[in-house]
Amino acid sequence: MGLIDNLSRPNVPVLTGDGVVLRLPRRSDYPAWRRLREESRAFLTPWEPVWTDDELSWPAFRRRIARYNHEARDASGYSFFVFDRAGTTLLGGITVGHIRRGVAQSATLGYWMGERYAGKGHMRRAVEAVKLFAFEIEGLHRIEAACLPRNQRSIQLLERCGFSREGHLRGYLKIAGKWEDHCLYALLVEEWSRSAATAAARGPAAIIGRQNG
Repeated sequence: MGLIDNLSRPNVPVLTGDGVVLRLPRRSDYPAWRRLREESRAFLTPWEPVWTDDELSWPAFRRRIARYNHEARDASGYSFFVFDRAGTTLLGGITVGHIRRGVAQSATLGYWMGERYAGKGHMRRAVEAVKLFAFEIEGLHRIEAACLPRNQRSIQLLERCGFSREGHLRGYLKIAGKWEDHCLYALLVEEWSRSAATAAARGPAAIIGRQNG
C-alpha cells in the first residue's frame, strides 16, 4: 500500500461478509481494476453509462479514487471494491451513494461484478454486508436500487436480498447511450431487522477495521 493511499484514505470501515471483503478502493488497485473491467467490457457495458475514451486510463482511475474519497469524507456516498475472502482478488464493486440525511435517511445501491465471478453468490453476500453498514453504522432508513426491466440477474439479486419492487421509472437513467426505463426496488430498515434470513446473514457480516489504520 502506497504512502498516498495511507494519507488520503478516509476513516471508513472495512466490511467482511460470508466469503467477501469490502473496502474503499486505493490507487494501488488500478492494475487489478483495469484488468477486470477490460476483460468484462462486453459483459458490463449493456448495463452502464457509455464508457469514455479514457475510461480505463490511470488518470481517469485517479480521478475516480479522488471522488470516492471526497464522497466518503463528506458522508454522501461510499464506494467499496469487493474482494474474495483473503482480500486479494478483486471481484467487483458496490456503492451506497446519493445519501440523503434529514427526514429522508436514504441511499441508492449500485453494483458491478467481473464476468468471471458473476453468478456465484459473491454480490449477494456483498449486498448483505452493505445492508448492515447502511442500516446499523450509517443509520439509514431506506436503501433504493434501480435496474433495467430486462436485467433478470439484477432483479433476482435484489429480490433474494429482500428488496421489494415499488414502481416503474420512465427514462430514468441514460444507459449505453439511451434513456432507459428502470424498475425501482427498495428495502426499509424495519424489513431488514425483521427478516429471519437477513438476521442469519448478519452473523458473518461485521466491521473488521478502519481504513486509516
